[in-house]
Amino acid sequence: MHIIGYVLSGVAIGSFCLVLKCCFSPSDFLHGRKTAASVKSPHPNFRALDRGRIGTDMMVVKAAVPQTPMETPWGAPLVWGNARNSAWRRAKFVQQGIRAGLLVLVVGSYSHFVRGFLTSAELYFLPGQMVTYYILTDSPHSLDPLIELGPQRQLKVVPVAELPGWDRLAHRRMALLADAIRNPISSEVEFIFCADIDQKFVGPVGEEILGDLVATLHPELYGMPRNTFPYEVEDVSSAYVEEDEGDYYYTSELYGGLVSEMYRLARTCSLLILQDLENKVVARGLEESYLNRYLIDHRPTCVLSPEYSWWDSALAVDVPVQRLSQES
Repeated sequence: MHIIGYVLSGVAIGSFCLVLKCCFSPSDFLHGRKTAASVKSPHPNFRALDRGRIGTDMMVVKAAVPQTPMETPWGAPLVWGNARNSAWRRAKFVQQGIRAGLLVLVVGSYSHFVRGFLTSAELYFLPGQMVTYYILTDSPHSLDPLIELGPQRQLKVVPVAELPGWDRLAHRRMALLADAIRNPISSEVEFIFCADIDQKFVGPVGEEILGDLVATLHPELYGMPRNTFPYEVEDVSSAYVEEDEGDYYYTSELYGGLVSEMYRLARTCSLLILQDLENKVVARGLEESYLNRYLIDHRPTCVLSPEYSWWDSALAVDVPVQRLSQES
């Protein structure tokens, strides 16, 4: 196992430090769906809803929606791991061989999730492929001892400057991602996926997830009417979504793609976040709002079903197989 440290540079991280990864508590930073530890619903925007009425309506709609469409309205694959086209995609990439990265941000008390996350990734994430785990952290010493990795796997710890308080942390995630992709990730792997650390892989996640730009459907909002999506509604925000825009609502728990596409995504979102901060504007879904705005303007070439981002919630859609799940 190789553990290599890097120091981030570029993408004006210093300027972000002055203002800013998002404006929330610890759970907010690692979960676009949470804005406070006391909020029981996994998605922050459900706080503003009539939970009884909306919750009941959601259940009725979910029961009527088919669970396994294979294609998006614009023709991109909608991936279910056990589907025939997923088997075809796995076979295609196995023949090619790929180099992939899996990036997580570890700050503060979240270091205790690292061992479980890595152990599960070793079992289920792109088995048989070359994978580099990138851990961005402000406290590298808190990561020891680390697990023994299998063949063709390595771990790289990427130190970042000590991060500011939780109220500013979430606004920095996209900037940190962009900077890490520029150096060292872009020269080391072809694909990079960004995941939240307090999750575990609980089922196979193979080459079917690969694509130029990959997004994952939010498990509580999949199959719901467009008017229930918590897009940004304030037109002063760079994340603003008009009423006739948007096909799906995506989670920030897992997204990825080619390093060039991910750099473009992270760089664009980080600049939009900075622009709003300078104007004292905060999007309702924080980082996730900017991710969804970007994915409306740049539709994903591969969309992962809620199998690939699931958590225990009364509103979460039923899935045939859970593959990546929030750690309880």
